[in-house]
Amino acid sequence: MSRLRTLPDPDLLPALHPEFAHRRPALGLAADQPPPRILLLYGSLRERSYSRLAVEEAARLLQFFGAETRIFDPSDLPWPDQPGTDDHPAVSELRELSLWSEGQVWCSPERHGQITGVMKAQIDHLPLSIGAVRPTQGRTLAVMQVSGGSQSFNAVNTLRLLGRWMRMFTIPNQSSVAKAWQEFDEAGRMKPSAYYDRIVDVMEELVRFTVLLRPHAAQLVDRYSERRAANQPVPDLLATL
Repeated sequence: MSRLRTLPDPDLLPALHPEFAHRRPALGLAADQPPPRILLLYGSLRERSYSRLAVEEAARLLQFFGAETRIFDPSDLPWPDQPGTDDHPAVSELRELSLWSEGQVWCSPERHGQITGVMKAQIDHLPLSIGAVRPTQGRTLAVMQVSGGSQSFNAVNTLRLLGRWMRMFTIPNQSSVAKAWQEFDEAGRMKPSAYYDRIVDVMEELVRFTVLLRPHAAQLVDRYSERRAANQPVPDLLATL
């Protein structure tokens, strides 16, 4: 059983004006091939989940920009700290997808001024390390939120904090969609608006930062304390000069 969501109409972008969009926004920054691998997570299980619909719009844009995307469906994900959750197939698949990714998109509804339990559960199932492997460290991250009322930034602020804790590089731009129920049509597609344009901005920026950091991600998160704990001395490069 795969928990990857199939993206409806992946090539249909009715709200985008392609004449203003870079098809390869990272061109010239670094090698943008193979395509950047982006994992997208959303935070609601409702049948008409606006965080999922926003993530689907983001995935279409990322594919337009040349990235490879995967959307995780958390509908059967167990709650963290339940007995046996580490062996649950949904947890295993989520961790494998995080290891696969070079960048991620997190989108949560704002509920009571915070992210939802569904969103937090997915992040809580991603440990800082699995043996010697770190499923989030060094990845880029874009954060988004949807709200039922007026625009706020409580959820994206929390997602930024969590991204920092998970040792990810959270990009400067972000998206907060107010009164999300007004921003999508009956087919679940986002209407043209400044909110949609901001999601375009965020995905364009995510591709750029992911490609830019790709050759340097391992070096940027290389830490003295971890090398010392693992008894991994470093070569004296100065002695060879």
